Amino acid sequence: MSHVLMIAEESQALGGLLDGLMQSGFTCSTASYDEEVTELLTRQQQDVILVEINGNLPDSGRWDFIHRLKEESTVPVIALLAAQTLEGINGQLETDDFLTSPYDVKELLLRAKRLFSKTKGVDGRELIKCDEMVIDVGRCEVTIEDKVVDLTFREYELLKFLAVNKGRVYTREVLLNKVWGYDYYGGDRTVDTHIRRLRSKTEGPHNDFIETVRNVGYRFRKDN
Repeated sequence: MSHVLMIAEESQALGGLLDGLMQSGFTCSTASYDEEVTELLTRQQQDVILVEINGNLPDSGRWDFIHRLKEESTVPVIALLAAQTLEGINGQLETDDFLTSPYDVKELLLRAKRLFSKTKGVDGRELIKCDEMVIDVGRCEVTIEDKVVDLTFREYELLKFLAVNKGRVYTREVLLNKVWGYDYYGGDRTVDTHIRRLRSKTEGPHNDFIETVRNVGYRFRKDN
């Protein structure tokens, strides 16, 4: 069963949306903007996060909250926008999708399912695919052209994190925090070493998955 977290100033105003989601088989919980992002994400496994935004986005302080939310998590985020908010976005929205008021439950379900389909296999397993590479999250297994790739735990976690966030560039410092943890005291060259090992195990003459962004860091290439 998929779980939805709704972050809103007044969740009661969105009660109809929550009722519709629960009637469609979702479990739901609510939170406020005052709560710490990390706490929200560790409290329960989330499948999608809904963020209500009222007023002009850059001026409301919600922009920083959404940015931190995306930094702390790979869970898809859908913004719930008041119609008048669209004029103030100017292409700056970092969420995976958005819905404008008045909110329609059926439209929200379609948008949520579209996001799920990017990482869910047809048999319900969570799969991340890029050309011949398939990352089976449930089995912690990576295959290329149906052949299992022998990865260490940290190599697998690094590859999975980058693959979930295709196209997004991460510095070495951020990757250390995300994959190794904030209490890791090793140097950031550890990331370079693991990237080299991943490339030697996953890439060949006709495929490359991890790109170096000069003077910045690394990213998993977007699908063609």
